[in-house]
Amino acid sequence: MNTTLHDCIKECLNCHGICLNTITYCLEQQGGHSEPEHVRLLLDCAEICQTSANFMLRGSPRHTLTCQICAEICELCAASCGSFDDPQMQKCTDACGRCAESCQQMTAHA
Repeated sequence: MNTTLHDCIKECLNCHGICLNTITYCLEQQGGHSEPEHVRLLLDCAEICQTSANFMLRGSPRHTLTCQICAEICELCAASCGSFDDPQMQKCTDACGRCAESCQQMTAHA
């Protein structure tokens, strides 16, 4: 497994976990944190990150397709989380940004 692929899998799995943790955090915080569109985006991001990691782990030749949409959704999620000013949301913003960048690199190397 090459380094780019390995790193992308790692970033996807990390982002998946952080998004799931952030969903729970947002629901507990209520208010703007728990707006349906924001929570849906976190769910979408967690799901596509897991799916992309799975495609790469099993060596699917279509992993670049999932990486492409994963990067797009991660960028949207990073922007959404970045609109809040607290440590958990910053952690999510950072993880989504790293995952988006890693998935973009995977797509570029295809």
